[in-house]
Amino acid sequence: MKFRNRAEAGRQLAERLRHLKDADPVVFALPRGGVPVAVPIAEALGAPLDLLLVRKIGAPGQPELALGAVVEGEPPQTVVNGDIIEMIGVPADFVTEQAADQLEENKRRRDLWQRGRAPVSPYRRTTILVDDGIATGATVRAALLALKHAGAARRVLAVPVAPAEIVDALRRECDQVVILSEPAAFSSVGAFYDDFRQLNDEEVTALLDRPAEIPVLKGQSQWRRLFSMAPGSTP
Repeated sequence: MKFRNRAEAGRQLAERLRHLKDADPVVFALPRGGVPVAVPIAEALGAPLDLLLVRKIGAPGQPELALGAVVEGEPPQTVVNGDIIEMIGVPADFVTEQAADQLEENKRRRDLWQRGRAPVSPYRRTTILVDDGIATGATVRAALLALKHAGAARRVLAVPVAPAEIVDALRRECDQVVILSEPAAFSSVGAFYDDFRQLNDEEVTALLDRPAEIPVLKGQSQWRRLFSMAPGSTP
C-alpha cells in the first residue's frame, strides 16, 4: 500500500476508527508528520486534537541512532533502549543530560505551535495516538507510556504504516492498534508516500488552529481546505 499524502492516509484511518466516536475520544498527534494525519481523524470523531511532544535521544556522534526517547508530561517519561546503550557503552549521565535538553526543546515547540492553548487531558478518556508512520517504535513507546501514566482509560495507536515486527511488539503496549499497512519489507516511512515533504512551523500551527476555531461540521469538511496548505496534501 502506498499513500498519496498524509491527508489521504488520515482519511483512511478515520474510516477505521469511526467505532470510537461515542467513546469520548481525544486525538494526540506526534509532530510534525502526525498532525495532517490526525486532523481528519479528529474531525470524523468530533474529538479534540492536541500534540504529544516526544524527542529522540540520539547516540553520541550518531544522532539518528535512538538510545531512547523523552515525552512531555507531569512527570515527563523517558524510555531507553538498554541493549543499544550497553552495546555502544554510553554513560548514564549522557542519557540524563540529553533527556533534559530534549524536554526543553519540547517546551519550546509547544509554545511555538500551540501559542498558549492549554493541553488537552487524556485522563479517563479514550486516547488515539497518531503518527505518519513508525520505523523503530521508540518514540511511540514513550508516548504510550506517558498516556498510561496520565490516566488514559484506553490507548489506541493509529498509524498508516509500520514494520510488521514492530506492530506485533506495540500490540502488547496499548489497547488497540489500527495500522493500514504492515509490510514485511520496510526501508523507511517516506517510501510509502508519494509526497512526504516535511511541514514547516507555520503549517503545523495552522493545522492546529483550525480545529480550535471552527466547530466540527456535518457533511463536507471545512478543515479539508487547510490540507492545501500542508506539504504532501491536496485540497
